[in-house]
Amino acid sequence: MEPADLVNFPPHYTQGIECYDYINSHNMSYAQGAVCKYITRYKHKGTALQDLKKAEWYLRQLILEEEAREKLK
Repeated sequence: MEPADLVNFPPHYTQGIECYDYINSHNMSYAQGAVCKYITRYKHKGTALQDLKKAEWYLRQLILEEEAREKLK
């Protein structure tokens, strides 16, 4: 059995549709895509809490951006 291709097909990328494809199909910003990516993969990489905290950080950035837009209205 050959070792897994951890560059092109790491196990946490192959859980259904790839995040990359989903993010592109919805024209998400970097921060939106990061939230999606970390939430989708957090159970599969062995770094669950770290990935959830990363998703939280990016989500907080999106909230701050939205709050700033609301103030401009």
